[in-house]
Amino acid sequence: MAFPKVGNMAPAFSLLDQDGNKVALKDFKGEKNVILYFYPRALTPGCTTQACGLRDTEKALKKKDCVVLGVSFDEPAKLKRFQEKYDLNFTLLSDPDHAIIDKYGCWQLKKFMGKENMGTVRTTFIIGKDGRLKHILDKFKTKTHHDDVLEWVEANL
Repeated sequence: MAFPKVGNMAPAFSLLDQDGNKVALKDFKGEKNVILYFYPRALTPGCTTQACGLRDTEKALKKKDCVVLGVSFDEPAKLKRFQEKYDLNFTLLSDPDHAIIDKYGCWQLKKFMGKENMGTVRTTFIIGKDGRLKHILDKFKTKTHHDDVLEWVEANL
């Protein structure tokens, strides 16, 4: 499945967060820009590096009225452990059947150590206060992901 198109309305969703509360994209419409990022698994090295980078840019992102939402197919209890272990200051969402991950085009065939399997491809969607998709980042390094996000946000929002 392909990514949604920049300029279109971002696909709607409602998922459970790390505390078991429902969070919907529409909750932020008109009030916040949304940094929606999809990652493979909580508590893994690459995903931890990526999450901690976003955690450390909180003040700069808040100045631009941005909220960060991380999505993986992990269950809420695992997301809670991830959030607590690394003092993450943003919401983590659980998509165990990968319906939203798929809706955003991030459930794809991946190759790792010579094996192929379906999984979440790291991708970040920047959604404006109007609910429209403003930008997609799909080619980045986990170590500098937060810099790429912040650079785009500061230049464009």
